[in-house]
Amino acid sequence: MNCETQTQVKVLAESGVEYIYLWIEDKGIGIAPKNQKKIFGLFDRLYGQESYPGTGIGLAIARKGIERTGGAIGLESTLGNGARFWVKLPKYS
Repeated sequence: MNCETQTQVKVLAESGVEYIYLWIEDKGIGIAPKNQKKIFGLFDRLYGQESYPGTGIGLAIARKGIERTGGAIGLESTLGNGARFWVKLPKYS
């Protein structure tokens, strides 16, 4: 795996009645279905530091913060076809 490749990211947002929805899409390597829950765990990494830099805490922190607001986070992806993360955040008046 080569982390030197250039990644394209697209961010979309929509405001619903009770929630704000965000989608973050990339054209990266994708994530196999069996690993999709694992990537939200603290220090869980799919690849070693030599392939992709990072600590393995970013998505765990995002999940924890989003859930504390009453929201949710997840993803849709297939290996080799990029990923589409979704975030659902409650609206406050």
